[in-house]
Amino acid sequence: MALHNRISRKELKERILKDNTPRTTISFYQYFPISDPTTFRNHVYKIFNNLGVLGRIYIAAEGINAQISVPTENFEKFKEALYSLDPALDGIRLNIAVDDDGKSFYVLDVKVRPKIVADGIDDPSFDMSRRGKYADAETFNKLANDPNTIIIDMRNHYEYEVGHFENAIEVPSDTFREQLPMAVEMMQEHKDKTIVMYCTGGIRCEKASAYMLHKGFKNVYHLEGGIINYVNQVKQKGLENKFHGKNFVFDQRLGERITDEIIAHCHQCGKPADTHVNCANDACHLLFIQCEDCAKEFEGCCSKECQEFIHLPPEEQKKKRKGIDLGRNVFNKSKERLGKLLAKDK
Repeated sequence: MALHNRISRKELKERILKDNTPRTTISFYQYFPISDPTTFRNHVYKIFNNLGVLGRIYIAAEGINAQISVPTENFEKFKEALYSLDPALDGIRLNIAVDDDGKSFYVLDVKVRPKIVADGIDDPSFDMSRRGKYADAETFNKLANDPNTIIIDMRNHYEYEVGHFENAIEVPSDTFREQLPMAVEMMQEHKDKTIVMYCTGGIRCEKASAYMLHKGFKNVYHLEGGIINYVNQVKQKGLENKFHGKNFVFDQRLGERITDEIIAHCHQCGKPADTHVNCANDACHLLFIQCEDCAKEFEGCCSKECQEFIHLPPEEQKKKRKGIDLGRNVFNKSKERLGKLLAKDK
């Protein structure tokens, strides 16, 4: 069988939007040694593809990281298959999505990467096995109530903007690799305090806790299973919820509603809003927050310039898009470069 997708992503997306099969969105990760990531990747692809799994899976010598959706009727078969892949995966925690419409993914991508989360760490003495202590929801709440505890958000700035824990410190950056050294520098004067780190599903804060210990910090925790697991535990155990707003997720949903509070604002008019969208202009694709009124006024675009662009003839749009590489194009980045690129063909 083929070990990759042969159908266009556009067609696959249309299929999943029309398909009413109940699906469950799941995320999981595990740090463990994989001697042959490519062979392991091919094995994973064949098994998961046969079960109708969709989503994004990264495999590296250091482990596996996955955000996927599974046909609900195949959930138990999927668990059995996952747990049998390697002894290190037997019984690992699965984070079940909090706010799920079953349309989170429309294609199965299983890729081999240098690392399962890009961290920028090149120190050969760094040891991922020496990581911080797990904090479940109950422990997290107790630590959060202690004035000697510092809570650090190890997510990107646009994730923090729409939702975060009470009193959490933001490490303002676009990438995790930028955050790690910034977090160490910001916490130098607090080495005697308890540090609790958190992220979406646990993979980033777990590595961050190990990095903080590597840099000489002593009392470091990381939130077990991240925000997703915390919210599920809070609901199951009837605990106080200390997370406010929306949890940003990296799939088609772009967010899980945790509380009714809207703590962010539309990037165009400033009204309360926390809906992330990508600019409708494919030559821009900027990730930004847009309210319903601005979505109508700008037709899903981030600016009047982009709105004008989407009304150009398709061939002219295609010509102007050619050669443009926007990288990680998110709201806080300057659009001056984009304007210059688009202006070259006018």
